[in-house]
Amino acid sequence: MLRWYDGAVYRIGELAEIAMVSKRTIDYYTSIGLLKAERSKSNYRIYSDESLEDLKFIEECKSLHFPLDEIKRKLEMRKEKNIRESEVEKHVSSVTQLMKQLNSDLFDLIPILEKLDDEQKKKLTNNLSMLRTALVKSLLNVTS
Repeated sequence: MLRWYDGAVYRIGELAEIAMVSKRTIDYYTSIGLLKAERSKSNYRIYSDESLEDLKFIEECKSLHFPLDEIKRKLEMRKEKNIRESEVEKHVSSVTQLMKQLNSDLFDLIPILEKLDDEQKKKLTNNLSMLRTALVKSLLNVTS
């Protein structure tokens, strides 16, 4: 890891290792504009702490099955100083749809959960409860 004047910088291999993705993935994200790289004096691509945070965000969005163009829009929205109200409304609508889908998926899981033994059922329901609590806290922070 190199040190930059305002934080750490990483070569592509270091960034890939820290974020647990392939160098090829980082190359691709850089080529389509999701990640930004600077060039060192020796012409290596170097990535900032901000790039690392962006990469983590991208991977989180991918795990939620967002398409790359939507992820790019979300990244831009995170960085924008003056977000348009229509963009916020569109984002809230997207999150609402996702929550409805997740609620439906959870409802579909109930009969399956009922078939599990008590130990498995307890483990899974505890995980769901913790996630539900975290979501409610996040929503309360947004609305207050």
